Amino acid sequence: MLSILQLIVDAIATVLGGVLLLRFWMQAIRVRPPASVAQFTFTLSDWLVRPLRRLVPGVGGYDWASLIGAFLVVFLASSVLFLSGLSGTTVFLMALYRFLSWILYGFMALLVVEAIFSWVNPHAPLAPLVRALNDPLLRPLRKVVPLLGGLDLSMLVALILLQIAHLLLGMAFGFR
Repeated sequence: MLSILQLIVDAIATVLGGVLLLRFWMQAIRVRPPASVAQFTFTLSDWLVRPLRRLVPGVGGYDWASLIGAFLVVFLASSVLFLSGLSGTTVFLMALYRFLSWILYGFMALLVVEAIFSWVNPHAPLAPLVRALNDPLLRPLRKVVPLLGGLDLSMLVALILLQIAHLLLGMAFGFR
């Protein structure tokens, strides 16, 4: 029964945390999402972000309330997922690892979605948003990685670098 509870909590936390991280990233890089995406994102996360903004205002053009909200969701989900009597410090470190992993996996997912859009339908309504979300990651790589026969390999390089970062993160936290 506990594993079912953990599955449900993890699924809800992953969706909510992902939306909060997406909200932070869209505001950090100043991307205006389509109305449907904005409505979904803000409807799902306003209940947490608005009260947090009273405690943690945006500084430097960043929506810190969304980022802290995402971490709180991960921390609470980790507290439920690891009910086996772990210490508060251990749960905090597990939550921090999961939070940083979610960020890396989120970037990986955005890169994969952009690759799919470029193959299937480059003019899809969400394609410009996904391209804009990936641009801060890919722009520096495109300066270094040359085109090979007109093929842009910067997405592949970015995916490999993100996977390396995740492996290093796991090693830093003692999970690999």
